[in-house]
Amino acid sequence: MMKPDDTINTAPAKGTKEIFKECRTCSRTFATILNRQFGHPRVPEEKAMNLMAGGILNQGYQCGMLWGATLAVGAESFRRNEKAEDAIAVAVLATQHVVHSFLNLTHTLNCREIIGYDLSTLTGMAKFMIKTTIKGNENSRCFNLAEEWAPAAIDVATEMLAQKAEPKNGTQSCASEVVRQMGGSQEEMAMVAGFAGGLGLYGGACGALSAALWKNALDWCRENPDEDPPYFNTKTAKKMLKSFKAETNGKMRCSEICGKYFKDLGEHTDYVNRGGCKSLLGVLAGRIYD
Repeated sequence: MMKPDDTINTAPAKGTKEIFKECRTCSRTFATILNRQFGHPRVPEEKAMNLMAGGILNQGYQCGMLWGATLAVGAESFRRNEKAEDAIAVAVLATQHVVHSFLNLTHTLNCREIIGYDLSTLTGMAKFMIKTTIKGNENSRCFNLAEEWAPAAIDVATEMLAQKAEPKNGTQSCASEVVRQMGGSQEEMAMVAGFAGGLGLYGGACGALSAALWKNALDWCRENPDEDPPYFNTKTAKKMLKSFKAETNGKMRCSEICGKYFKDLGEHTDYVNRGGCKSLLGVLAGRIYD
């Protein structure tokens, strides 16, 4: 891990909408924007964020911009902190503030409520695409929101990454744990740390599911460096989601799966260390998807 002396650039090389047009998904866009801001682009990791667009596989949960920003926050936290548990703690803390800044702007975290369409249906997707085409990408709700929120996301992430966390021994993130079980590195574990507890402990759609989807996509990106991964419901991702829902009886939200909201990272750590969601993490990490 490196020290943060030279990690921050003054501004992204291109404007938000230009980067959005390059990346094509909101989730990849915000991973790219923040990584460029910190001076450390990570192309495979950013490409692998495509599946978070539309609120995780178009399911309408937390906006892909949040997942992408959180991934970049985790990457930068790893660079700034010598110990893995410190990197996880800072990533979760910074994510909480990034999520809060988004919520202040939109008054919701969920894609479906922001855009007003159910992208998991052909009808909803068609209506969304028609409206976007008529108005033009640059005037779409997603493009305008991205442009509006990007400066705040950068400012909040930069400020909070400079903070020092005080993690307890064995600090855990469910998302980091599932990536570890999938053979991920400490850096990859830190990158997804903020997904914990339904993204920044907000209790939304499961962060471990998102981490597992991302890790699978990342492995694919590394095996196919000259290609972009499919954007939405790939065959592998569909199987993962189906297995996840079978294990949770159809529940997607962390607060419903765990039966609680986590008040802080310490409480979340205790839950994971006591075996909370152990079976679910095993399903996500250990199942083979053809």
